[in-house]
Amino acid sequence: MAEGSSAPIEVAPPGVNINAPHSARIYDYWLGGKDNFAVDRAVGEAMIQAIPGMRYMAKENRKFVHRVARDLVRKEGIRQFLDIGTGIPTRPNLHEVAQSIEPSTRVVYVDNDPIVLVHARALMLSHPSGRSEYIAADIRKPASILTDPALLDTLDLKQPVGLTLIAILMLLADADDPWSKVAELADALPSGSCLAITHPTADFNPDEVNAAVAAATGAGMTLVARTREAVERFFGDWELLDPGVSPVSTWRPDEPVDNPEAAYYWAGVARKP
Repeated sequence: MAEGSSAPIEVAPPGVNINAPHSARIYDYWLGGKDNFAVDRAVGEAMIQAIPGMRYMAKENRKFVHRVARDLVRKEGIRQFLDIGTGIPTRPNLHEVAQSIEPSTRVVYVDNDPIVLVHARALMLSHPSGRSEYIAADIRKPASILTDPALLDTLDLKQPVGLTLIAILMLLADADDPWSKVAELADALPSGSCLAITHPTADFNPDEVNAAVAAATGAGMTLVARTREAVERFFGDWELLDPGVSPVSTWRPDEPVDNPEAAYYWAGVARKP
């Protein structure tokens, strides 16, 4: 701690910029984690001021991941996953849920924040019968993900893959054409693969969401809320599984949901014909 200062000195792994907010670390803050910095907490709090239910929404996203992993393994026979924009590990992780049902399941996690790499390698330990790997890459460059040696050594792209894009596409502006990025990833996967997406929306509460977007934009981040129609476009011609694109809390919930629109996210899962 610096002399005369009550603020602790923040130390980060090499390559981590503690002066710019990062979505994975903000998300970690919302979930009650410790792997975030003052700049992340400042933006996270500003967004909570705009949307008081933000922590609840972050938890609903995690619950969706768990339900997707369970159902894709049990009902769709998926035995390998590609999770892009995984964020800082929060247990149970996707591979832990999947491997609790089928121990041989393989998972490749992808993120572009060095702090995620540090924690992923330490915490994302696979069941001996399966495998979990982490690669540093960016969804803006799908080819770099699909050709990564660790991915090709872990996943068999001739067999169905569960592709999960959880609260990540919001970080791509329309000008970046995120639909083409998803299509490039989807086109590389075989029949029987499944695509799972969650995406924030202003459809349920425009005032709160627009205020949160303004807070993120003011901090130099890209954050885009999209309509249900825009989210449905990501699935292309894949077959949406029941109940289709729906509020994240209502996608195959484990218990009744009091207010389906309390979490401002659309969610859906589709299967490749």
